[in-house]
Amino acid sequence: MVLGPAFGQEDGQKPADAGEKTAKEKVAAPDKSASKPELPFQIQLLESHIRFEVNGDSRKEVHTIVKINNVLGAHEFARLSFDYNRAFQQVEIPLVRVSHANGGTSELLPSAVVDAPNPAVEKYPAYQDVRVKSVRILGLADGDTIEYRVITTTTKHPLAPDFWVEHTFDRSGQVLEEDYELDLPGNLTSTSRERAAVWDGLKPVVFVGVPTTTFERSGSGSSERSRFGWKIGSERKLPRIGADEGLLTPDVIVSSFWSWDDLARKIGGVYPKWTDADRGEFEKQLHSMKDAISTPEERLRASYRMISQKLTTVELPIASMGFRIRPTKEIFDSGYASPNEKCYLLYRLANPESRPDIVFYAGENAAETYPRPSMFQKVFLLLRGGNKEVSLDPSQEVAPYGVIPAQYRGKRVLGLSPQDAGDYAYYWVILPEDSPFHARQHVKVAAELGGEGNLTAKVSYVLRGDNELLLRVAFHQTPKEKWKDVAGLLAISDGFRGQVTSVNVSDPMETKDPFTVEYEITQAKFVDWSKKPVRIPALLPQIGLPDPPAKTAAGEAAHAIELGTPLDVDTQMTLKLPVGTTVQTPAGTSVERDYAKFTSKYGAAANTVTASRRVNFLLREIPGDRAMDYNAFVRAVQSDQAQNITLVPAEDEAKTPPKK
Repeated sequence: MVLGPAFGQEDGQKPADAGEKTAKEKVAAPDKSASKPELPFQIQLLESHIRFEVNGDSRKEVHTIVKINNVLGAHEFARLSFDYNRAFQQVEIPLVRVSHANGGTSELLPSAVVDAPNPAVEKYPAYQDVRVKSVRILGLADGDTIEYRVITTTTKHPLAPDFWVEHTFDRSGQVLEEDYELDLPGNLTSTSRERAAVWDGLKPVVFVGVPTTTFERSGSGSSERSRFGWKIGSERKLPRIGADEGLLTPDVIVSSFWSWDDLARKIGGVYPKWTDADRGEFEKQLHSMKDAISTPEERLRASYRMISQKLTTVELPIASMGFRIRPTKEIFDSGYASPNEKCYLLYRLANPESRPDIVFYAGENAAETYPRPSMFQKVFLLLRGGNKEVSLDPSQEVAPYGVIPAQYRGKRVLGLSPQDAGDYAYYWVILPEDSPFHARQHVKVAAELGGEGNLTAKVSYVLRGDNELLLRVAFHQTPKEKWKDVAGLLAISDGFRGQVTSVNVSDPMETKDPFTVEYEITQAKFVDWSKKPVRIPALLPQIGLPDPPAKTAAGEAAHAIELGTPLDVDTQMTLKLPVGTTVQTPAGTSVERDYAKFTSKYGAAANTVTASRRVNFLLREIPGDRAMDYNAFVRAVQSDQAQNITLVPAEDEAKTPPKK
């Protein structure tokens, strides 16, 4: 489970808006037609006031009034919950008042507020500063109105005095009135691209995508302040979300980081120095793994396996702990670590000649927008020494060495390598696109069709590549007694129907070899022999192909056709039939291009049908002007997969007069 709390500065501003979050993420856009059902609730007022100080401390107060329309809305607001980090934040809920539709009001007492660790860290004491304050509201009914206030204060954040905040106004129509106010230190002006004024060494930028309703300054000198206000009613039309010269951004961004360089420098200053005690603890842990180590690469591979597999990953947002890293002994003694801690340890243990870098993925266009820690989505270790770059993701636990999720390969990341001397390295770099080995997927289906029409089949997979990682993670995260459920989903995704009776997989932790999955499946009355003739598809997984590109508008350049990572898919089937069954198999297909090859073969002998299909993707993409050729390739593959095998049972064959 990935937490979504708001920690620190920018992150610390979001959890108080429970009503706001619900309106944005859980409720469909309202329907103006009177014939359609009403929405579960209506947020009549959402007021947010945020004040930052020069030292980076902040105070956010949210006032919300919600009208409950039906039982779904009552269930939605039966509990108000607010995430925060106790190490540098406090959350107060001074008001929760319910005005009942049948008259009267009731206020919840402070004793009704519960403060507990976030459920995602209950088993991990080191992270139990990550908490949830919640209040349960009993007896809500249609027509009731809830009014509540929440105050979140942040003091002495690890990245202070820098601070940041961002906000996107509701566009679902669920919020009737939204008032948002920012009270900032300094003489500031809002801008769409340029940085604003400087005060006391800080360099704030205020980006405003939606024009302010009010703006005023107060004080003078070091006490001067700037206040921005927005009042958004249901009748006010908002521009497209993130309309900032083509970049997707929130409506409002405030960041005191002048550049990504500033942000990298600040994070590097928070990372701890590597001590002799840390080094000694690691050597002790590495020795316990008993891996054969004779070269720097073998040492790094052993370190990767130890950190990724011996330490349970606790999926915390990257900025949730303020980029603080626990001492090495404490991490190993606890038996768990955050993704950030895992990458930090691996960075410290890598041979300098491999040129290791801690790198952060912050989105497609991060380098072109305003720097802030809230943009960090994923952390990796990048090795750039030698003849080949390698990306490592120790948080995956079961990822083979050098394998990261496909959606991050070839993406731009922010590199950050803190040095004990106080220096650091900072730059944007591209993660390698290549996988450490040839991606392949071999599937064998051994099936038998009985005289009653029942089908039994054994399906075996041998995988390397992206699908391998997905299945390793799925089986690793699922209790063994529920592996049949995972195999059932795999069967459905490949077009097989029936009941999975057994499943056997290789150890997800043994990543040196390909991952194997084998399951047996049965399907009653797969065919009805009374129908003449009986036609069945080849019992092979459907080979997925990237969709052909949509037609472009007149004068628009054709987009490149993304084929993804080069991949070899080989599927084979043998199907045993009742004795005497006559078989008619379709013709095979062969299509060859410079970007992909496809072949299929079908045959029958001695009451056994065989079929095979193989596709080999050779290129990652092809030019958009080859769309017509690619369409023809896709149609050839789809036509082949649509072909059926015709079966005639023995008794019907005996009744058929011989051909003269």
